[in-house]
Amino acid sequence: MKQITPFHVAIPVHNLDECRTFYRDILECEEGRSSDHWVDFNLFGHQLVIHYKPKSEETLHTNPVDGKNVPVPHYGVVLPWETFESFSENLKKKGVEFVIEPYIRFKGEVGEQATMFFLDPAGNALEFKAFKDMDQLFAK
Repeated sequence: MKQITPFHVAIPVHNLDECRTFYRDILECEEGRSSDHWVDFNLFGHQLVIHYKPKSEETLHTNPVDGKNVPVPHYGVVLPWETFESFSENLKKKGVEFVIEPYIRFKGEVGEQATMFFLDPAGNALEFKAFKDMDQLFAK
């Protein structure tokens, strides 16, 4: 796989301080620039920006995948297998409540992957995953 350039994603949060603490202390993202309305983070080499937005009454939508209800929309990072394992164990130790607990999806099949889903304090869904064979990331 060729070198991947960092992506940039900006997400809405209704409590900037609570989400700042979550991304910095729970996910251990390095904090970058900030203002009274937004904060930059280094999310595994990618630029994540949380932006203040008043709370809305949207409900979580899900789609079925591999017998689980996957939250939509969601974002996250594809990690190396070993990093996924240590990251997920660290989240468990910190008491993160999972929407979908870390598990192996499509076990023994093409595209076998580890995955987990959880929400940030603003209700944004995150998925972190890892492929046994990274060449399967974009396979059909």
